[in-house]
Amino acid sequence: MSPIIILISFLTYTILLFIISWVTSRKSDNEAFFIGNKASPWYVVAYGMIGASLSGVTFISIPGDVGSTGFSYMVIVLGYLLGYFVIANILLPMYYRLNLTSIYTYLEGRFGFWSYKTGSFFFLVSRVIGASFRMYLIVNVLQLFVFDAWGVPFVVTVVFFIGLIMLYTLKGGIKTIVWTDTLQTTFMLLAVVITVGLIASDMNVSLADLLSSVHKSDYSRMLFSDWTGKTYFIKQFLSGVFIAIVMTGLDQDMMQKNLSCRNLNDAKKNIYWLSTSLVPVNLMFLIMGAILYIYANSKHIMVPLTTDDLFPMIALKHLNVTAGIVFIIGLIAAAYSSADSALTALTTSFSIDFLGFNKRKTLSEKKKIKLRYIVHICFAILIIVVITVFRAINDASVISTLFTVAGYTYGPLLGLFAFGLFTKFRVMDSFVPAIAILSPFICYILSLNAEKWFWGYHFGFELLLVNGLITFIGLLIVNKGRNRK
Repeated sequence: MSPIIILISFLTYTILLFIISWVTSRKSDNEAFFIGNKASPWYVVAYGMIGASLSGVTFISIPGDVGSTGFSYMVIVLGYLLGYFVIANILLPMYYRLNLTSIYTYLEGRFGFWSYKTGSFFFLVSRVIGASFRMYLIVNVLQLFVFDAWGVPFVVTVVFFIGLIMLYTLKGGIKTIVWTDTLQTTFMLLAVVITVGLIASDMNVSLADLLSSVHKSDYSRMLFSDWTGKTYFIKQFLSGVFIAIVMTGLDQDMMQKNLSCRNLNDAKKNIYWLSTSLVPVNLMFLIMGAILYIYANSKHIMVPLTTDDLFPMIALKHLNVTAGIVFIIGLIAAAYSSADSALTALTTSFSIDFLGFNKRKTLSEKKKIKLRYIVHICFAILIIVVITVFRAINDASVISTLFTVAGYTYGPLLGLFAFGLFTKFRVMDSFVPAIAILSPFICYILSLNAEKWFWGYHFGFELLLVNGLITFIGLLIVNKGRNRK
């Protein structure tokens, strides 16, 4: 596939996003940027959040991981259902009752200044790393198949890509993203459906026969019963529950969209619709992953050592031009959907939690907008740096790295919110930052020595739960007795 065709596809899609941005960001103020003036239709938010939940990780890594882990990821997705139920019935009512813009302001009222800053800081670290990993996936593909052919350095590609995202989110923020996410979700799902159809056509088999081949293959295995392995089904299910809670319910990026809904009932509808939709959508990506491996075997194509490269390699080198264009647009949609909302959430969290936009009454609206622009640009630059560094050191599957990092950085958030919601104890606030740092460190030591200390056991995504539990125990140790409020 010609680099020119790829670039034209990329620019065409980007122009569409800028048109949506222009329409939605007219007369936008800070309230529109942060919470969309609380006027977002719930069904639009819910549909768009499918794309935000999937991102480039689902688009590339999950199909690639089918070769080694089968459909075990579906057990995690089933765990999401219980996690989203907790979000809808415990977290969202609290966020709406307290009328929050940044969800971490809850920690200040519950525990104090240092707990509040710790929670927000861990989100900033989590989201910068997570967004950078996701962006690396997509930018690396564009680099390999487009910009390398013209001798463009990787860092220039990154600056170009992040610069475009920064421009179309700079003014409208969440008000723009709610609508651009609907476009991005549509193209991501269409990319999967069309790719499967094109592979069936190239193999000269019916879609029913191809799906039957997936069902009969080892790739479709979902349940693994080895309790020491990372894919043990009980561990996977519990991991899914808590991944949903922390990476949606305790994540400013995802909750900001929910808080832009008109009221709590609409936000709940959004969560319920999203959770049920993610089951067939993720199953669709896993089926496509199995089909990619079946296609590679039938055509005697060597599977790349880095399985993240399987989908792009087949779409761009072994199928026709239509498949290539569909893949590129789906990939770009995945990239934009994760990066634009992350950049907006980072700007919101820093502006509210560290610059105190909601407390500094002396700041004019014009001054706040100017400061917000500066914060937005600074986070864009930070993401560029992290992506560039990650490319230099990456040596593992991106999805495994992403969730491992999330386990370390989201764990303290899980512990803090759980302690605040399910106990009535106060804490010695100044000790909270030390506990939040110590907890991931202990988890890292446990993960390194788990096989030796725990009879061959290997930690998987459940490390997130362990991390939160250690934080919870630490807070219990430094408690000051019951809160009398």
